[in-house]
Amino acid sequence: MSPRSTGATGRGQAPCHHGEILQGVFRDGSGRPCPGLVTLPMAGPGSSAVFTIRPGTDPQAPTVAPAGRTNAARAAALAVAECARRAGLPPCGGELRLAGDIPAGLGMGSSTSDVIAAVRAVADAYGTRLPAGAVARIAARAAGPACDPLVPDGRPVLFAQREGRVLEVLGTALPPLLVVGCDLGGGAPADTLALPVREAGEADVRAWERLRALLRRAVAAQDARLLGAVATARARRGERVVGHPEFEALAAVARRVGAVGVQIAHSGAVAGVLFDAGRAAALGLPYQVRGCLDALEAHGIPAARIFTTPGVRARACASFSPSHPAAELLWTSTSRSRQATRT
Repeated sequence: MSPRSTGATGRGQAPCHHGEILQGVFRDGSGRPCPGLVTLPMAGPGSSAVFTIRPGTDPQAPTVAPAGRTNAARAAALAVAECARRAGLPPCGGELRLAGDIPAGLGMGSSTSDVIAAVRAVADAYGTRLPAGAVARIAARAAGPACDPLVPDGRPVLFAQREGRVLEVLGTALPPLLVVGCDLGGGAPADTLALPVREAGEADVRAWERLRALLRRAVAAQDARLLGAVATARARRGERVVGHPEFEALAAVARRVGAVGVQIAHSGAVAGVLFDAGRAAALGLPYQVRGCLDALEAHGIPAARIFTTPGVRARACASFSPSHPAAELLWTSTSRSRQATRT
């Protein structure tokens, strides 16, 4: 891609996620303990950005709309410096416009999505193509104290969120899942900075490494049940700190309706009931989902969204007709908008 002249406009997009499957402290390649996480990808809501280069303006202070998106503005400034250097152009400030439909404060990566969309828009405006690692490093610097792994190429990764680097690529794809998502605590944004912080001991690291090994095996074998067990174990560990009052009810519903487990965001309110969407298991999914929706409602935990991991929709969701209770909540893994499936 050839460099563009100043005054150009670029565009960028980034997805969100649905909280974590695994989160803790793990050993990196050198054996050093390092905070890391594996997120549950979700196609659907996301952030988009438009960046217009304005010659003669401060490259360290781009304007941003809506106002208050300070992390995205910081990311744009960092990206300008990097992209201008790569393109052989003088760094210039500009105007950054953001749009998106990710609920903020629920643990779905809304801030990181804004940041990555902004970086991609700046790169597009400068006619450069930043490698994923460079985007991740800029995002980590801009989004401090941590960013989410929204940059890699769709493969499940263990991501060091405070450093912006991949600790391990776990495989090519997650096992086939259908997720019934809900927002705990009435969907109120979580103040994660107010939560108590406990230093990880050696026993904690060993426990997280065991879960890491199990998740690696689940991805290799495409074993949704094993992944569900890992996600549930991680959620229970996280609940020692977060303490959602609905957690036990959520876990009980999952067991009752034949789900493989539950997952909960480590920083926010989103949670999911996980179902095996493999070829054989998918045949009974509409009945399981209907039972799950009813049970969640009975416990005062209304479902907010339903989605699948990539590549699942055709076989797992085709039987959700528009009249099915799940149809209005369905986000597909290949569409960026909510839609009911065909009959």
